[in-house]
Amino acid sequence: MKKLRKAYVLLYLVALYLPILFIVLFAFHDSVYVSFPWRGFTLKWFGQLFAAEGLLAALENSLIVAAITAVWTTATATLAALATSRMHFPGRRAMSLALLLPLALPTVVIGVALLTAFSLLGVELSLGTVTLAHCLFCTPFAYGVMASQFQGLAPTLEQASLDLGEPPLRTFWRVTLPLAWPGILSSLLLTFTVSFDEFILAFFLSSNSPTLPVYMWSQMRFPDRLPLVLALATLVILFSVTAVVGSQLLRRKGSRGTTGSAA
Repeated sequence: MKKLRKAYVLLYLVALYLPILFIVLFAFHDSVYVSFPWRGFTLKWFGQLFAAEGLLAALENSLIVAAITAVWTTATATLAALATSRMHFPGRRAMSLALLLPLALPTVVIGVALLTAFSLLGVELSLGTVTLAHCLFCTPFAYGVMASQFQGLAPTLEQASLDLGEPPLRTFWRVTLPLAWPGILSSLLLTFTVSFDEFILAFFLSSNSPTLPVYMWSQMRFPDRLPLVLALATLVILFSVTAVVGSQLLRRKGSRGTTGSAA
């Protein structure tokens, strides 16, 4: 049974990561065709990225949307997580469930619903609508990180600050936020990455201002641009992996720090 579990895990990892490895492999292939045999190693596709029309504009759009999304969702999720972890009020569990609910909904359903709502309200599609959609989509990720952070943070230091005469707001700024800072950084990195990589909502709501994933999809219509897309995808993969790993390291560091503080 143990060998069967190991074989399943190995099969799962191969099915999950082998296609990604092929992307990276053929990004350095000296041919416009994705095929074997290997024709040689090259970096020219990465060099041609800088001359690709519309790429820098799409990258700028993605960076703007992701930055706004990360800051907004982390700020609101921090306050929401603080309320649900420190306060007891009717509907607290329902509020937590509602904040996590978008994770259970298919992204295409969220995209269609928002597109319908914006159409009924007469709102023109733009980067603003993409940002609103990403804030909705990324809130569960930020809330999950911050709720975990506050649950591992003993309230004794905050109570001691209040007992010493500090008002609640100053206690929040001088005690709670510094202790929660690793979780905040982790949330910023995670939500920035999720927003930066998100395609479906951006595809439905971006209009004439495409984000980087939408730009990459549009380039797939031209066979001769496939190597450029693979090179760009490789850079996105590298960035995403680095950001997610950094987010988890910060989260673990914060968990160890809060555990030590509680002790």
